Amino acid sequence: MKILTGNSNKKLSEKISKQLKTKLVNNNIKKFSDSEVYVEINENIRGNSIFIIQSISSPANDNLMELLLCIDALKRSSAKNITAVIPYFGYARQDRKVVPRTSISAKLVSNLITKAGADRVVTVDLHAGQIQGFFDIPVDNLFATPIFARHIKKRIKNKNLICVAPDVGGVERTRALARKLDIGLSIIDKRRPAPGKSQVMNVVGNVSGKTCIIVDDIIDSGGTIVNAADALIKRGAKEVHVYITHGVLSGEAVKKIKKSKIKKLVITDTINNSDKLKNSINIEVLSISNLLAEAIKRISNSTSVSDLFK
Repeated sequence: MKILTGNSNKKLSEKISKQLKTKLVNNNIKKFSDSEVYVEINENIRGNSIFIIQSISSPANDNLMELLLCIDALKRSSAKNITAVIPYFGYARQDRKVVPRTSISAKLVSNLITKAGADRVVTVDLHAGQIQGFFDIPVDNLFATPIFARHIKKRIKNKNLICVAPDVGGVERTRALARKLDIGLSIIDKRRPAPGKSQVMNVVGNVSGKTCIIVDDIIDSGGTIVNAADALIKRGAKEVHVYITHGVLSGEAVKKIKKSKIKKLVITDTINNSDKLKNSINIEVLSISNLLAEAIKRISNSTSVSDLFK
């Protein structure tokens, strides 16, 4: 087993390789003057099982192309099998046709990864679980819920807790965390008057006097979560904590979070946000490296990955 990293999240790759007590594959990934990506593997990997770690995060197109070229280079270097470990699967929000004459980009990206030569995909908290069906190769969709549950039990001592789904689509994810914490569930009825904008219409469930735990898979511009926190506080919530797997945090998201009613935003390091979060007091990053390292070890040893969540 060997691990190769792309440029999207080297810090996470280094943590995983350290936990697995193995060195990263020596490679050279660079860009030509016209922005073409060049990939070169600088060691013999013939007959090895290779795990390539690369998030499809900003710049999404560059990181996707890097991933595809790395897979191709490994295939042409006679790797025994190739597992694409994609902590953040970009394009996952484009998993269906919402309006006519649009691309189902998540399906196209899954085809590209498969055709490039990947034998397996490992990812974390897919935006939509059905994306697993877009692939004709095995897909392991890992969950950050156990990591969040442990953090909440350790850090939030208030017993009057309630889990809150920021929209109807997030109910299943929120229910899974609520079940682990043995607490109630509330749902925010959200509308989108325009792309990138959200409006809270109602809060289903009693949140008065309670500490609310909002759970979601992605925070992008931050508008939805900030509006949700405002709505909960207006309806009598004591405080609001937010747990989100993928911190896309585009545009003015970090500033919005700083000024919001959110007491603490907790994200994972599926996306490298070290530059954005240098002076952010109310944003905490949990590492997903233990979970990914254990999944890689189990796949390499042909043991159960699903047992991780029992």
